[in-house]
Amino acid sequence: MNFSLTEEQKMIQEMCRRFAENEIKPVAARLDETHEHPADLCQKMGELGLMGIAIPEEYGGAGMDYVSYILAVIEISKACASTGVIMSVNNSLYCFPLNTFGTQEQKVKYLSPVASGKAIGCYALTEAGAGSDPASMRTTAVLDGDSWIINGEKKFITSGNVADYCVLAAVTDKEKGYKGISSFVVDLKNTPGFSVGRVEDKMGIKASGTAEMVFKDARIPKENLIGEQGSGLKQMLTTLDAGRLGIGAQAVGIGRAVLEEALEYAKVREQFGKPICQFQAIQWKLANMATELDAAELLLLRAAWLQDNGRPFEKESAMAKMYASDITMQVAVEGVQILGGYGYCKEFPMERHMRDAKICQIYEGTNEIMRLVIARNLLK
Repeated sequence: MNFSLTEEQKMIQEMCRRFAENEIKPVAARLDETHEHPADLCQKMGELGLMGIAIPEEYGGAGMDYVSYILAVIEISKACASTGVIMSVNNSLYCFPLNTFGTQEQKVKYLSPVASGKAIGCYALTEAGAGSDPASMRTTAVLDGDSWIINGEKKFITSGNVADYCVLAAVTDKEKGYKGISSFVVDLKNTPGFSVGRVEDKMGIKASGTAEMVFKDARIPKENLIGEQGSGLKQMLTTLDAGRLGIGAQAVGIGRAVLEEALEYAKVREQFGKPICQFQAIQWKLANMATELDAAELLLLRAAWLQDNGRPFEKESAMAKMYASDITMQVAVEGVQILGGYGYCKEFPMERHMRDAKICQIYEGTNEIMRLVIARNLLK
């Protein structure tokens, strides 16, 4: 068993670390305060190959592996969780399904601009009444000659307010239940009938837009169906397996930021005549945080390795996402506790990390659903 990273993996990790430290971290607090989409950072990440890391170069990507992707998301999210999730969705939820299930023509037309970072992609799945239960989906796609007519509203869509393209799930046959769900690729800027609805005012990841996407008799070309009609749920489940690795990596990145800042503070904060890092109570908190984050990262790397080697990784992806997000929430609470009153004030980044951490337990499948996925695999 070899735990060493390849030279290429080390290179992307170090590149992302430098970029995050020099370009992202200095503006993260402002982005959180203004809720501003980091368009310039996304463009720079595209130039670095980070918006389509595991996508072949012929379609605008960097042609790297999923272990590299995990390492990259961790470093970007450590500096800014909002920027990290925009990058993750672009890679995992838009580029992955198109690269995996799309036609050659779809990849050239719709994958290349997003994987290269010239455009932003999103994944339009969730609805107000269909979150953990996608079979309750009400958005429909009806074939009309050479077009599909889309009607419905999507909810809580990351980057939905700024995306140029989306992968959309819709019902094409109401009589078949979940077997009647299909996937489409939509050019949002050139689809009459599409509009952005409410953009949510959230607790955390404030620089990442979370929006309603409204389709009213929106007409898209017949050839924009991804894969076979009725294969949408199968595609969706595979896509979410990949997406959960990105969210797990985002969580570990947040946790790493918390640990780093808690360590720095504990070394300089003095009480009772000595730095608080010399008290066993603080040392135990730091030791637990470091151990749990390492365990979470190893779970992520195992799942990414399985994906790179073409092996099943549904259970391992769910484990990694669940554990990483649960642990990061605990780590964030301890980080605030170590900083005391300062941890509760916006003067320090710690309170932002705590706000950002919570969402990782919710999106890409709640951790309750993750436990069901794990149990289902165990009981096969």
